[in-house]
Amino acid sequence: MAPKKSKLKKMLSPPTPPPADTNMDDDQLMDDLLAQLDSKDDSVKQESATVLNEMQIDKVADRLEAAPKKDPKARYKARQARKAAALAETYAPTDSAADERLEREAKEEEEQIKKTCDELGLMIHEITPDGHCLFSAVADQLGLLGILPSSQATYATCRKAAADYIHSHPDDFLPFLPSDLGEDAAGATEPGLMNRDQFERYCATMRDTAIWGGEPEVVALSRAYNVPIHVVQGGKPPVVVHDPTDGKVSDSKRTVYISYHRRLYGLGEHYNSLRPKTLVNSLKSVFQ
Repeated sequence: MAPKKSKLKKMLSPPTPPPADTNMDDDQLMDDLLAQLDSKDDSVKQESATVLNEMQIDKVADRLEAAPKKDPKARYKARQARKAAALAETYAPTDSAADERLEREAKEEEEQIKKTCDELGLMIHEITPDGHCLFSAVADQLGLLGILPSSQATYATCRKAAADYIHSHPDDFLPFLPSDLGEDAAGATEPGLMNRDQFERYCATMRDTAIWGGEPEVVALSRAYNVPIHVVQGGKPPVVVHDPTDGKVSDSKRTVYISYHRRLYGLGEHYNSLRPKTLVNSLKSVFQ
């Protein structure tokens, strides 16, 4: 394992980009590490998980995801790194120091989000972590803005709007949706995109189940309702802005504000709604 550990450190060291002909070696190394995490030998899985956690693979994924969206190779590597981080967290041996680090990171994230909210005059309105959180958060905002009547400001309405928009604009979303048989599948080593049948299933699943929604759905909701969606997060930038880009003129006075939490709940990533910080809303948050 020692040679792989030193190779991994070299691969993930921030500064000098490697020569073009080493890309294949880096890809093979990531595949090897993922394979080891899939090993039947618990000691191999734990050792690989420990190395990945030591190298803070999550931060590597953050850096890769910051690459231009037109760079599919970087986005593929980011998804591979994120997948490795999730598996590493699952298989890593119990470590009180690691647990303390996670608690500290969660607290730091919470403080960063609260600071940004204070600067924007916003406060967190808690959304139930049930798989529908993104859609419930956006629905809450659309109801506050009067874009949806209260009776329709539900996760079901927003799920349908997002799924229908994605379904009717396949060319805008297919380049960012990995295939079931691509890099997210067990043992996969190549970046694959969805075919038409998989795309149809994706849209139906997003519309009809409690599957978690992410960036493609945020983009779809922004365009479907023609409103900017500002996502407050603990990382950089502190606010990620999604503006409609389908040629319509959006009303800048009507902006959806939601927060993205990577470590708020042990179950995974989560979205909350961000309401204006008024006396009424402050009192509501106390008695909820």
